[in-house]
Amino acid sequence: MSIAQLPELVALDIGGEGVRIPPGDTVPLTPRVRALLDTPPLRRLARISQLGLVALVYPGAVHSRLEHSLGVYRLALEFLRRLRNDARFMAVVTEADAAAFVAAALLHDVGHWAYCHPLEDMGLPEIPRHETELPGILGVGEIAAVLTGQWRLDPARVASLVAGTADDPAGRILRSLLSGPVDIDKMDYLARDSLHAGVPYGSHFDRDRLLASLCLDQQGTSLAITDKGRTAAELMVFARYVMFSEVYWHHAVRSATAMLQRAVWVVRPAIDVAALVRSDDRGFADWLLAASRGTPAEPLAAGLFGPVRRLFKRAGSFDAHDAPDVHRAVSGRGYAEMAEVATRLAAILAGRLGRHVDPATLIIDAPPAEREVEFRLQVREPRGHDGESEARWRQLADLSPVVRSLAHEQFDNLVKRVRVFAPQEDAAAIAALGDLDQLILAAAEA
Repeated sequence: MSIAQLPELVALDIGGEGVRIPPGDTVPLTPRVRALLDTPPLRRLARISQLGLVALVYPGAVHSRLEHSLGVYRLALEFLRRLRNDARFMAVVTEADAAAFVAAALLHDVGHWAYCHPLEDMGLPEIPRHETELPGILGVGEIAAVLTGQWRLDPARVASLVAGTADDPAGRILRSLLSGPVDIDKMDYLARDSLHAGVPYGSHFDRDRLLASLCLDQQGTSLAITDKGRTAAELMVFARYVMFSEVYWHHAVRSATAMLQRAVWVVRPAIDVAALVRSDDRGFADWLLAASRGTPAEPLAAGLFGPVRRLFKRAGSFDAHDAPDVHRAVSGRGYAEMAEVATRLAAILAGRLGRHVDPATLIIDAPPAEREVEFRLQVREPRGHDGESEARWRQLADLSPVVRSLAHEQFDNLVKRVRVFAPQEDAAAIAALGDLDQLILAAAEA
């Protein structure tokens, strides 16, 4: 059987039975896709929000990881529909490889649990990475039975594509489609998150143009684009930059994120890892509210998940351009170290203000050590009338000042600010001091 005969791709081509998801796409459903969707791990994704705490700021952003997974699965089929016309792709990727890729697209978020990204960013030994859950979810149980029985696939192969560990020629190509500069995950979540948040930023790139430009790179080992897709790729970089600036790293979203992390830090001895990795949004909220009762974390958890939203306010905000010393002093520190810096800062502020400042509710939110943006993408520039014989390959970052500036310098230096959050009364008093930057440096250097 060839890739063109892949049941899901055939269903996409002929417009077979499917389910509708925003903004109006029909997602084709074959019997084996339905079987995966009916498994408990995938059903759980319907109860996990794609954007988590973002909904506290953008009320419409309550779409689920299941909706996103369906969108990524559909995009996987569109990628295959384009690349089946690429001779080098077809020479390496078999029908079985393509089926594993389609299954991996649908299952790529199956290891996620409630609020896992902000909690993983803390780097605590008590909290596993969601990738570590994949072998247990895909290798045994309901999903494994469907993959081996109806898909005739090795679950380990699917897991290697999801985890990005596949290292055979076909595996390297397919994992670049799942996770790379231009991949099915980013292409879906940027547009989908933008739609549900009610903002235009994430949809301002030409998806169809980008899809039409897909090809393999010069080495034939990963995804690339032709010159026709260069502008669309630039706009995708810009879309990601603005979505982080205005949505994902919006100051109020970061306040909620910092509150969640500090609450979990306080109650971390009560963490039940087995329950945590099985949690959905409601289950996690109920656990945190119960675990924080009577502890310094109680107002944090109540402000996030109680009947009244009470987000902390900014006492200060510092980027790498205007406050490079502060940004450099605290960015990339581990959470335990940051909590110690915040405790020392609370003591310094108490002395300046002449009243108690609770170290549990004074939070420094700093960019993690891991850089979010790495945009290495080859562009094929044709020469000559045939467009192929004298083609040359260049990196998009070398061709585009937009990519060089937005994807690297401005993203890490301007979007990812160091912020100090505190309850409203404390935040106003701290901001009025006028020298918070120097106080942070003193706390960081103590």
